[in-house]
Amino acid sequence: MKKVDIHLHLVFDGQNDEKHADGILMKRYMEQHEVEHGVLMSGGEFENFMADKVNSSNIDCCALAQKYPGTFSWMCNLDPEYKTDTLFERMLHYKNLGAVGVGEFFYNYWLDHPRILAVLAAAQKAELPVLFHMSPKEGFHYGISDDAGLPRLERVLKQYPDLIFIGHSQPFWYEIGGGMPSDLESRNSYPEGKVEPGGRLPELLDKYPNLYADLSANSAGNAIMRDPEFGYEFLEKYQDRLMFGTDMIHAEMYFPLGDFLDDAVRKNRLSLSAYRKICRDNAVKILKLKIESADEHGKEDD
Repeated sequence: MKKVDIHLHLVFDGQNDEKHADGILMKRYMEQHEVEHGVLMSGGEFENFMADKVNSSNIDCCALAQKYPGTFSWMCNLDPEYKTDTLFERMLHYKNLGAVGVGEFFYNYWLDHPRILAVLAAAQKAELPVLFHMSPKEGFHYGISDDAGLPRLERVLKQYPDLIFIGHSQPFWYEIGGGMPSDLESRNSYPEGKVEPGGRLPELLDKYPNLYADLSANSAGNAIMRDPEFGYEFLEKYQDRLMFGTDMIHAEMYFPLGDFLDDAVRKNRLSLSAYRKICRDNAVKILKLKIESADEHGKEDD
């Protein structure tokens, strides 16, 4: 079964450099590694915005997805500092151009800041999921920000019950276990050792059906793989709420969670139904991708 990757960062063909891959290079990589479809993350509405992190605008992402419709879909990004009163109209414009969500949403305000709430309200109205990068505090690096224990995330999950939130990055996945230090440096790190019970993330997944999780990058990979027994149980329990991704910006990068998932299903540590949902079907369903589900894709891969 070929995977769907919900988290890619690319530039338009011919604009690649030592750091960024373009559509041609990533398409070739995906074909070689059994990834059928990828969702492009946008750096913003304007050219060169966030260029040091995500060197692709809404228009570039849209153009790549239109050039390779079987290979890529895309998410748009909205600048909350630009004409807040037109957020919904702009978002609807991008949705009409094919955007399947808002992401990677990374503006460095507290999660319940009025500017962020305006984007969330527009996304709920437009029926577009929001894939967010989380920061441990406002003014630190990039990403919408929350305190230890994710109290602001819980508030917005309640406030926007019809909006699908897809969480990502270290401070989000840090909350998978309990008994963790709450200092800034720890919350932005990659913890080691066994995952202790009492994590805030499982609690929020249990309470709020509109919360989903992006398995991309080393933040998710570390959370799942550092304690394999816990990881297998977490994947199985939350199989309806997890989506495979990599966070690749270059075809030479490697994130081991994909191999971990493949190995888990081969060893019967992860059910085939959970594997299919996590690696493909959840993304197809939640993002309304115009590709087949795993069952439609064919069970001859079993």
